[in-house]
Amino acid sequence: MCGIAGFVGSPNSTILKAMVTSLTHRGPDDAGYYEGGGVSLGMRRLAIIDVETGQQPAFSADGSIVVVFNGEIYNAPALRRELEQKGYTFRSDHSDTEVIAPLYQEHGVDFVHRLNGMFAIAIWDTKRKQLHLYRDQAGIKPLYFAKTSEGLVFGSEIKALLAHPAVSRAPDFVAIHHYFSFKNVPAPLSAFQQVKQLRAGEMLTLQDGKIEVKRWWRIAFRDAVKITEQEAVAEVRRLLEDSVALQMQSDVPFGAYLSGGVDSSSVVAIMARLTGRPIKTFTMVYDEGFANKDADRTHALSVSRMYNTEHHEFLARYNHVPESIEAVTRAFDEPFSGVISTFFITQLIAEHVKVCLSGDGADELFGSYIGPRSAGPLALRQKLRSGALTMTDEVRAGLGEFANKLDQLDRILDQGGEAAQRMTQYIATDAQKRALYSPFMLEKIGSATTEALITDVLSAAGTDDPVNRALFLDFETLLPDQVLPFVDRLSMAHSVEVRPPFLDHRLIELAATLPGSMKIRNGRVKSVLKDAVRGLLPDAILDRPKEGFIMPINAWVLENLRTTVEERLAPDRLSRHGLLDAAAIRRLLDAHYARTENNGNRIWNLFMFQVWWDLYQEA
Repeated sequence: MCGIAGFVGSPNSTILKAMVTSLTHRGPDDAGYYEGGGVSLGMRRLAIIDVETGQQPAFSADGSIVVVFNGEIYNAPALRRELEQKGYTFRSDHSDTEVIAPLYQEHGVDFVHRLNGMFAIAIWDTKRKQLHLYRDQAGIKPLYFAKTSEGLVFGSEIKALLAHPAVSRAPDFVAIHHYFSFKNVPAPLSAFQQVKQLRAGEMLTLQDGKIEVKRWWRIAFRDAVKITEQEAVAEVRRLLEDSVALQMQSDVPFGAYLSGGVDSSSVVAIMARLTGRPIKTFTMVYDEGFANKDADRTHALSVSRMYNTEHHEFLARYNHVPESIEAVTRAFDEPFSGVISTFFITQLIAEHVKVCLSGDGADELFGSYIGPRSAGPLALRQKLRSGALTMTDEVRAGLGEFANKLDQLDRILDQGGEAAQRMTQYIATDAQKRALYSPFMLEKIGSATTEALITDVLSAAGTDDPVNRALFLDFETLLPDQVLPFVDRLSMAHSVEVRPPFLDHRLIELAATLPGSMKIRNGRVKSVLKDAVRGLLPDAILDRPKEGFIMPINAWVLENLRTTVEERLAPDRLSRHGLLDAAAIRRLLDAHYARTENNGNRIWNLFMFQVWWDLYQEA
């Protein structure tokens, strides 16, 4: 695991070093640099594989291909054997980085289809004078870029780009508008006008000053594919076991997150079966009487005992938030109000291991969030309202948790089309956001709407299955723009690499062939996955609601953090940017603290924006 950075333009060792140094937390073990042909490349290394001889940059045997790379290539041993049979030689013992250059020489720009891993890769082809940037299929590893007058600046995190004098800090107001719905800025945008993100499964090529960005991979739902449920269950289990085995490759100690839910518990169970020594496991606990969090602890402990893990707990308290919130914000370089618990638990993990496996990605593949959960019931309710269906026992079962909440489904359907319905499930609709904006902000965003962005994403879904359409949206937005960033940024802030076995591209592609009815059946979320791991875990875990490593921010905002929140959202602070109507923000706060409305998520979202603005626009 590493952090990479570089630029095309006049060489400047001081700038390159500053960019790379800003990423030291991503790779405290080593640094490497390359300058030549108007291209400057650098990296910071967290030594995981081939600790002694796996330094970067890596070069082809003839020196014409230069590579810097962030991530892990899990099938590198097989690729190395294949390349050796074709006559390629290697300088290192078993570095995964070193297979990239010969693979590129052998297969050209499409070499990336041969990789099983998580990665952000930069390749400089000295003969063709081409710079290629790649981001993995799911977007596990980040990669940002900015066009400049001389060429291009890129890096694993925005802070590396901001260390280059040609990159401006000017904010992108439309990106911020989307943040107020999503809790994050959606790719390809960033919170800075000049800085863009490569989307998951995208590649960028720079040649002769021209930048081309295209998708090299995209999840494809194929409704015509026929597979029995029994076959699906067996194949999910096989691929998950193989993915876990591949991702346990490490030359340094490793462990696993353990929330007590199905996803992380399944990974731990498989890990324990694949090794003869106790797995180190980690979970967050609370001493403030949150019933759902107490259940997390109970179930995590039951899995730990079942598989004899070396279990560690991090006790989280509300005061950890104000003490660390600026450090959390600096980890993202953007406003972010999603899950931040990874920042705290990884402090504990870093004391024990360098690598941790997680259960991330299962929700977006097999369905457990409100979007996919409500998609089928919404489609059924629409047919009931139109008269195309009548209420039967079968239809009632299909409505699942919404069978007695038809009024809730009606309110969503009454909003309009599919994108408008989905907007009700984010923390604010376009209209709700505009009600908080100043005339200045309204002018800056013009006619931009987040609903239009959702419409655009859904247009590429390629399926009519309502559950799979909702999952496609989550896979294209929520997963790469929110879930994976909080995992990556907040773990790498403490120099810990996180590997998500569920996001093996083979498992992703299998999940895309399964109908929504296998994933969410009569309200049972992740049905096919739960059947696949049955026998690994107690039924009590398979049947429990989704929780995960989510901190009780809403409860803390209402009680313990009120002073911190109100100070940050005070009128004098808001007046510095003039984007928000201070009176409207005050009404939102008053209604929440009077307990007449639950505005906790929106308040936290506004609070985190203000923290970012203070750090990146006022400093």
